[in-house]
Amino acid sequence: MIDASVSNRMSPVLDVQGTTVLPKSGMLRAGVELGGTKCVCTLAYEDGKVIDQATVPTLHPDETLPAIVAILRTWWDTQGFAALGIASFGPIELNPASDQHGRIGATTKAGWAGTDVRGILSEPFDVPTGFDTDVNGAALAEMAWGCAVGMDDFAYVTVGTGIGVGLVVHGLPTRGIGHSELGHIRVPRLPDDVVPSFCRFHDDCVEGLASGSALALRLAGRSAAGLSAEDAVWEPMVHTLAVLCHTLVCATGPHRIAIGGGVVTGQPHLLARIEAALIASLNGYMRLPAKGPYVVAPALGDKAGPLGSIAVANLALVAA
Repeated sequence: MIDASVSNRMSPVLDVQGTTVLPKSGMLRAGVELGGTKCVCTLAYEDGKVIDQATVPTLHPDETLPAIVAILRTWWDTQGFAALGIASFGPIELNPASDQHGRIGATTKAGWAGTDVRGILSEPFDVPTGFDTDVNGAALAEMAWGCAVGMDDFAYVTVGTGIGVGLVVHGLPTRGIGHSELGHIRVPRLPDDVVPSFCRFHDDCVEGLASGSALALRLAGRSAAGLSAEDAVWEPMVHTLAVLCHTLVCATGPHRIAIGGGVVTGQPHLLARIEAALIASLNGYMRLPAKGPYVVAPALGDKAGPLGSIAVANLALVAA
């Protein structure tokens, strides 16, 4: 049995007479960030103010999804909500015309491939439901409440165990034959970079060369803790991530690129180095905005993911 830990319990709201009242359901959004190790369920106002939150470990879907539904049901019965947003690890099927819409694709997570995440989580609740990737959700959250407020074109890169890119163009996450998989674009290696790629699909993709898993291969048994900014291991990492940024600039021209995730958060010097390498790579052909840094840390930090599901819910309500 799953134990869902709950924090940020809802505080009572007082009306002008001092009587305790609950928020109006039309003001509330429910969201689920489905991650590789844990799922964060969030109940919040449309402006992103969280009033309740619960965490469920990501185990087998037959355990995890019913636990999430139970949390959503409690909120539905007590406060209600006007929309549901689901921001999930991938790959996922986002095409509404597909018979696989809402399902997890060919993931390596045992038991999850083919799971109808959207259907199972949304079926009990008669509200508009948004479904997107966790990184697209995080990008939308940063655009709503973080480092990209007021921007319509933005990219959110997370560098952790793998590399994901949330890509928003003209205010909407990109679509097509699938969601953004820019972590798997192939890049030219530095001439002396011969460390094997971590990615089992590509010998020279961004995820294979610059993710946390790739960093572990590069360290060859050395600990990542306490690595100095001058360590030679960072040169190919910076090069690879700068090539990713170069591709983003030339492809969709985001007004800003945020890079987060455990690898970069622990080494803040990387952001300025990636931007410098990006500028050198562009070589004057395209100029970045002059106001402030272009490659930045996510302003929401580790809140970007959970709030991403609320941003996805907001988008679903607008589209309904």
